Amino acid sequence: MEPTWTWDTARAADVLADEWLDLRYANLRGANLHGANLRRANLHDANLRDANLHGADLTGADLRGANLRDANLHGADLTGADLRGADLCGANLRYANLCGTDLRCANLCGTDLRYANLRGANLRYANLRCANLCGANLHDADLTSADLTGADLHGADLTSANIDYSCWPLCCGSLNVRVAKKIAVQLMYHACALDCDDPEYLAVRNACIDFANHMHRDDVPRLEFKKVETERDKNGNGNEEADYVG
Repeated sequence: MEPTWTWDTARAADVLADEWLDLRYANLRGANLHGANLRRANLHDANLRDANLHGADLTGADLRGANLRDANLHGADLTGADLRGADLCGANLRYANLCGTDLRCANLCGTDLRYANLRGANLRYANLRCANLCGANLHDADLTSADLTGADLHGADLTSANIDYSCWPLCCGSLNVRVAKKIAVQLMYHACALDCDDPEYLAVRNACIDFANHMHRDDVPRLEFKKVETERDKNGNGNEEADYVG
């Protein structure tokens, strides 16, 4: 039977962390793990609150349900790690490598993810409220049903990302976001689906209708052109109708 290791015993024995390093439920609150090798370590439900994991290697680690609130993961390698349901609220993940990481249902509220590599990460149902994703790489990331309320996406790359049912922030932080046609169409569709009878809006809406109707989802109706009434129409002084803009 293989021995069960803790961080202290493994360090004392000068043994590098491996898949058999069992730190499940361990209390590592405030621990200094700067640059530690925790590849494939089992940290399921571990308490790592306020821990210093700057530059740590957590490739493939099991961090399901782990408490990483306010932890320092600056530049840490979390490639392929399992962070389902983990609490990363307020954590520092600047420049961290989260490529292919499973972050489903993770709490990333207020997390610093500036310039983090989240390419291909699974962020379904993740809480990203007020997270700082400035310059982050979210190429191919799955953000289905993620909460992005108040998130800063300035300069982030969401090319080929999936944002179905997510909450897109309507603030300065959503400006200058790099996207592919799919997301541009989604946002345009929602803009064109507003119930607004302002003539200027209707003219712009009708000009964009063909593009908006490239919406990838089959369960939403195709948008139709709307009549743009002139002031004379409204006042009953004539029967002119503005031409559709298309």
